[in-house]
Amino acid sequence: MKRFLLILLSVFSIGILSNPAQAGLFDDEEARKAITDLSAKLDALSSKVDDQLSNKADKTALVDQLNQSESLRQEIARLRGQLEVLANDVSDNQRRQKDFYVDLDNRLRKLEPQKVLVDGKEAQVDQNEQKSYDTALAVFQSGDYAGAANALGTFVQMYTRSIYVPNALYSLGIAYYAQKDYKNAISTFQNMVKTYPDHAKAPDAMLNIASCFSEQKDKVAAKKWLVNLRSTYPDSAAAKTAYDRINALR
Repeated sequence: MKRFLLILLSVFSIGILSNPAQAGLFDDEEARKAITDLSAKLDALSSKVDDQLSNKADKTALVDQLNQSESLRQEIARLRGQLEVLANDVSDNQRRQKDFYVDLDNRLRKLEPQKVLVDGKEAQVDQNEQKSYDTALAVFQSGDYAGAANALGTFVQMYTRSIYVPNALYSLGIAYYAQKDYKNAISTFQNMVKTYPDHAKAPDAMLNIASCFSEQKDKVAAKKWLVNLRSTYPDSAAAKTAYDRINALR
């Protein structure tokens, strides 16, 4: 800056000295006054230049700060975006985890034994047991008696203590009877009556035994079972049917 002022002073001085005609117009006092005025103007100019340079430096610093602030705002915006993405990921993970546990709980509940009410009795039945019985019963109801005999027989062997066994045995006897396998039908019905004498279908099972013997032309055995039916379950609908059949056998 001082160098710049000295150069300006030199230029002005040279201009004055290079013009003798004009220089002659000044005396010593006037020359000193002119120099003083020029110095004052130079000082003022120097101060102005310093102010401009100072202002320029301030502006540069302000611009730098603004640029830094903008960079910080952009970084904050980027971080906020990442936080939103992470928050969404966490929310999605929590939802998926909740859905997983709900699904797992439902699956475990299905595997747990379920309470069922069969023929007025309540019992625990596991999933495989229920599925096996439902499948066998569906085959029976479809009219595929050979397939039903196989499915029902398998069920009875696998789940000997199931609450469905009495009904399974009765349906199995019907499946044999439908195939005219009277021997197995009689054996199955007898097993049911002997094991579950209090079952609601026990009287019908005895009536079916008599029917099997009738189909085999064994009237003596048929009548025996009909009489036994009437004495064992006298108030049943099957006993009334047995009475009519006894009369028909005479």
